[in-house]
Amino acid sequence: MKELLTELLKKGAFEWGAEANKAFEELKRRLTTAPVLRLPDFNSDFEIECDASGKGIGAVLTQGGRPLAYFSKALAAGALSKSTYEKELMALVLAVQHWRPYLLGRKFVVITDHKALKNLLQQRITTPDQQHWLSKLMGFEFQIKYKAGSLNGAADALSRRLEPEINSISVPQWVEIEEIQTAVRQDPKLRKIIARLQNADLVNSPYGLEHGTLFYKGRLVLPAHSRWTTLIMEECHGSVEGGHAGAFRTLHRITNSFFWDGMKKEVYTFVAECAVCQQHKYQATKPAGLLQPLPIPDQIWTDISMDFITGLPRSKGFDVLFVVVDRLSKYGHFIMLKHPYTAQIVAERFVKEVVRLHGVPCSIVSDCDSIFMSMFWKELFRLQGTKLAMSSAYHPESDGQTEVLNRCIETYLRCFTSEQPRNWSAWIHWAEYCYNTSFQTAAGMSPFEVVYGRKPPTIIRFLPGESKVAAVSRDLSDRDEILRQLKFNLGRAQQRMIKFANVHRRDIAFQVGDMVFLKLRPHRQQSVCPRVYQKLAPRYYGPFPVIQRIGSVAYKLQLPAGSRIHPVFHASQLKQARGNLTHPLDLPKGLEQDLSVNYEPAKVLAQRHKKRAGFLVPQVLVQWKGRSLEEATWEDAEDFYSQFPSPSLEDKAEIREGSNVMDTEAHTGLEDNTGLEERPKITRVYTRRPKAHQNTVK
Repeated sequence: MKELLTELLKKGAFEWGAEANKAFEELKRRLTTAPVLRLPDFNSDFEIECDASGKGIGAVLTQGGRPLAYFSKALAAGALSKSTYEKELMALVLAVQHWRPYLLGRKFVVITDHKALKNLLQQRITTPDQQHWLSKLMGFEFQIKYKAGSLNGAADALSRRLEPEINSISVPQWVEIEEIQTAVRQDPKLRKIIARLQNADLVNSPYGLEHGTLFYKGRLVLPAHSRWTTLIMEECHGSVEGGHAGAFRTLHRITNSFFWDGMKKEVYTFVAECAVCQQHKYQATKPAGLLQPLPIPDQIWTDISMDFITGLPRSKGFDVLFVVVDRLSKYGHFIMLKHPYTAQIVAERFVKEVVRLHGVPCSIVSDCDSIFMSMFWKELFRLQGTKLAMSSAYHPESDGQTEVLNRCIETYLRCFTSEQPRNWSAWIHWAEYCYNTSFQTAAGMSPFEVVYGRKPPTIIRFLPGESKVAAVSRDLSDRDEILRQLKFNLGRAQQRMIKFANVHRRDIAFQVGDMVFLKLRPHRQQSVCPRVYQKLAPRYYGPFPVIQRIGSVAYKLQLPAGSRIHPVFHASQLKQARGNLTHPLDLPKGLEQDLSVNYEPAKVLAQRHKKRAGFLVPQVLVQWKGRSLEEATWEDAEDFYSQFPSPSLEDKAEIREGSNVMDTEAHTGLEDNTGLEERPKITRVYTRRPKAHQNTVK
C-alpha cells in the first residue's frame, strides 16, 4: 500500500489509477481507526526500536510500550551491498535524525537486535562509513540496549515489508493426495476399513483416519496394484536417493512411509525385474577358502578400512575414489582424488575429510598399496599411535568390507552414468548418502542411524503442512545399548557369512526359450571392442533367448542378425532375465570375434606408450595362440601382465611414433619363422627409442 504511493512521489509524470486511489483510501482509514498513535509526553523518556533487513530499514518511537510514530525507508541500490553492521547502524542514525525534534536535549534509549551496536559509543572508528554515521549522532544523549530479533516485532515488520519473498511461500505438496483418497475409497477392502473407523467399530486398530486420509501405523495407505505403488517403487529404487538398491533395502525404504497389501512380494518382483539392475549389477560368486572375519570393534570410528577405486574416467579433474569405511557402523566417506596422488596428498585429505569429523583411528585395514608403504604414511600413523594392518598378498578378503563397498559404488555410478561416464563426480555425493542411509542387514540398521542415533530424513512427504518430530526417547537413547546390539548383530552376521561362504558353487540350468543376459569376459574385449571406461561399462548384454542346450553347462543363444560371435556360451557367462524384457540391447560395436573360447597369449610383438586422459599408458602388441598375426591386438600392459604374469613375454622392444614396425625382426621382436607377408597390416608409423650403441632408425 505505502510502497505504491511512494513510487508516485518520484519525479516525472504518473497516472493516478484505481489501485493508487484504493491505496490512498486504505491509508486514510488505517490512520483514523484503532489502534491509533498516542501523543508524546515530554516528561517521560523516549525509546526507539530499530531494525534493518536486506531491502529496507524500520523504526518505532515509543513511550511506555505505546507507539508514538513509525518510520521506514527502502534502501538505495548502493546500500544493498553493505554489511549487516552498516545497515543496522544506518537504521539507528536515520531513526534518530528523523525524530530529532523529539529527542534533541533529552535522554532516550535505542533498542536494536544487533549485538555489535550495543557498545557503539565505545568502539574504535575504523571505516569512513562508520565515521560518517557517528558524526550525525553528535549532540544526542542516549543509551543502546540489545533486544532479540524475535522480540523486536514492530521494527522487524517495518524493515521487511518491502521484501517480496514474504508474499509467496512455497510449501511442498503431493498434488495427487485427493486422487489417492478417492482411489482408497473405491477399493472394497479399504472402504470397509474406513467405514468401521468412522463408526468407531475398530478398537486398538493399526489403521487410522486423519484429514480424510487412511494410515496404517502412521504410514500412508495406498490401493494395491495401483499406479501409485509403481510410482513409489520407481522413486525409492530408481531415483538418485534409491540408488538401484537391492529388494530388501528398497522395501525398508518404502515401509518408512507407505503401506499396501502384498507390498513385500510386489517390491521384490519389481526390483528383480529392473532392467538397469540386471544389466549393470554383478552376480555374487563365492570365493575359495574359508572366511576369516576380522574382530568386531568396540567403538565407532576406532577401526576403519581403506581402499582406492582407480580407472574411472576423468570428471572435473578427478579420476580416483579414496574409500574410507568404519568397520563397526559401516559408515563410509567417498573422497575424490586426482592422478598423480602422493602419500602426503592422501594424508592431508584423510585428515580433512575423516580425522576432523571422527578423530584418529586406532587401526586401519588396507591393501598392500605403495602409498601405504611409503615412509611418510607410516611415520604419520606412528606419531598418531595408529597400527597399519596390511592385508595378505593376493588375498583381499581380509579387507572384504571395502572391496564389496567398492563394487557397490561402481554399480551405483554405472547405473546413473553409463551414458555420460565423465559426469560421475556429480553423483558421488548422492552415492555416499544412498549408502550411508541404506539398511545394513549385518548391523540391523543403517550406518546413519548408528552414528547419529536417529533415522535419516526422507524427501518424500505425503501431507501438506505436516512434519514428524523425532521422539524425545529416541534422542535420549542409550548409545552403549545401541553399540551392544550392533556388535551382537554383526557377530551373528559373521557366523552367517562363514556358513554360506564355505559352500561350493551352486548348480544352474536354463530351459529353451528362457531369456538370459550375456557376460562378455575374454581379456575384457579391449582388442575386439574397446570400452574406454571399463569401470562404468555395463556388465551384461541382452537379454537373448536360449535356443538349444549343448551338453550340461553350455547353451546356444539367438544373437542379433549380423553378429559373428560364436553363439555357444558356458552357463557361468549367463544370467536369468526377469520381467517382460523382449527388446534386447545391441552388442558392443565392433564385436565381430569369437569370444566363447579362452584366449592365451603366444608372444608379445612390441611395446608402446599411448596417451590417454593426459597420461602415457604402456601397451603391448600381443599375438594370441591359434590366431594369425593380423589378429594381434594392443593391450594395456598393466592389465595384460596382471592376467598373464609370464616373464618370457616381457623381452620385446619398445616402439614410438616415427619408425616402421615392419623394418626388421630386431625392430619388432618377431621370431625367425614369421615372414613379412604374415605380419600385421601397417596402420601407423613409429620411431624406435635409440639405445646408447645404436643410431636412430628412421
